[in-house]
Amino acid sequence: MRRNLSEKNIRGVVVYCASSVHIEEVYFDAARQLGKVLAKNEIACITGGGKQGLMGAVNDSVLENGGKVKGIIPQFMIDSGWCHSRLSELVVTESMHERKFLMAKQSDAAIALPGGFGTLEELAEILTWKQLGLYKNPVVILNVNGYYDPLLEMFDKMIREKFVHHNYRNMWQVVDSPDKAVDYLQNVEAWIPSFTKYDKKEL
Repeated sequence: MRRNLSEKNIRGVVVYCASSVHIEEVYFDAARQLGKVLAKNEIACITGGGKQGLMGAVNDSVLENGGKVKGIIPQFMIDSGWCHSRLSELVVTESMHERKFLMAKQSDAAIALPGGFGTLEELAEILTWKQLGLYKNPVVILNVNGYYDPLLEMFDKMIREKFVHHNYRNMWQVVDSPDKAVDYLQNVEAWIPSFTKYDKKEL
């Protein structure tokens, strides 16, 4: 059973992405374009609140294009000078665990731009929560410049060797541009699986 999502259902999107500044410009271009498209469509951007790397780029772009950014960041990162100074809303947490929980809970969808260990962890966690029925919102992998090709091959291997049920292949959508990511979110059907590993209350 599925029901359609309308544009109004996607009010806020959590964006997972790199904080590294030592990466190719093509990734910064994608982050800026994503911020622009989110702002244009009046979709609030929820991030980890950082000022550097792709996180800083997407935050800047949303704000420069008249959109809203909610940053959720632990106190120790603020103390280290990592926090973006112009966020529309700032939520300070005590821990990384609380940060990730709130980012997911307050979102209507998740988009993963390229990133490192932190981004990979966040993507894996949100897919795990979706597998368990705890998160039922769309998850989009923004595969800029083929960055996620090896990971997607690993996903296929997991399914092929039956570590992951083949029905879970529909838990994520892969796109290669920010415009396609937002187009997908505006037309996606709601995830209402007939089964999950456990029957738990969603976030």
